[in-house]
Amino acid sequence: MTSVLYDAPGPRAKRRNVLLSVLFVVLLALLVWWIWLAMDDKGQLKWALWEPFTTADAWNTYLLPGLWGTIKAAALSMVIALPLGAALGIARLSDHRWVSVPVGAVVEFFRSIPVLLLMLFANELYARSANIASEDRPFYAVVTGLVLYNASVLAEVVRAGILALPKGQTEAAYAIGLRKGQTMTSILLPQSVTVMLPAIVSQLVVIVKDTALGGVMIGYQELLTARSTLAANYANVVQSFIVVAVIFIIVNFAITSFASWLEERLRRGKKSTGAVLSPNDATIAGTAGTGADGGGVQGGGLF
Repeated sequence: MTSVLYDAPGPRAKRRNVLLSVLFVVLLALLVWWIWLAMDDKGQLKWALWEPFTTADAWNTYLLPGLWGTIKAAALSMVIALPLGAALGIARLSDHRWVSVPVGAVVEFFRSIPVLLLMLFANELYARSANIASEDRPFYAVVTGLVLYNASVLAEVVRAGILALPKGQTEAAYAIGLRKGQTMTSILLPQSVTVMLPAIVSQLVVIVKDTALGGVMIGYQELLTARSTLAANYANVVQSFIVVAVIFIIVNFAITSFASWLEERLRRGKKSTGAVLSPNDATIAGTAGTGADGGGVQGGGLF
């Protein structure tokens, strides 16, 4: 069996793949063993350094509030960036150049600037021009930077997802009298969701991780900042990094798992319902198609 991109591996290729897989697992195991020995040699495996993570104080005082800060900023950024990115992506496809050109310039501008620079600029802008309390300013700056950057990226995802659909979809919609707006909302966007979903999920994961930039540079109280305070109190820098990394992995894995479930549900929803017409239903449908005067489809057929 062959694929568009590659031929199915033969017996020799299968043996080579198995050998490479075994070699990779062995090398990975050796790397883990070397790291384990190095940490043990430096005394990083002592129970006293890991014990704080088994107490409620470390979680209630440091990790859980930091995790809430990460989730709060990421969730609000997602809620704003997703519809804004969709609107910008659709606007770039406008037939009116006075719409598509300025929107394209905005998207390319914010997509080209590092998200950290956007956070720093927003923080300074709010400090000098907005009446926002100093303790709330980092949160607004982080959300602003994440929204501006990720909405621009998502705009390109939406535009690419719509353009990836066959042109026949648009032509068929115009043939039955739909306007462009109706075609976009009723035909193109629903079909392109499953195409765009993997890229959208990847960007949502990026949003969660990029909240750490605000903690490092402008003092936003998120998970990585909470880790720094915890490590200073318990003198377990390496252990705190490992625990925080595991938390990030769990959060992002939950997002990707939910997205996979949603994608599968959407794909199932687009399949046939499996409903079968009975002979009586077909006869009734065919009779209705002929009309009262016998015109239309002859013989009561469906086609």
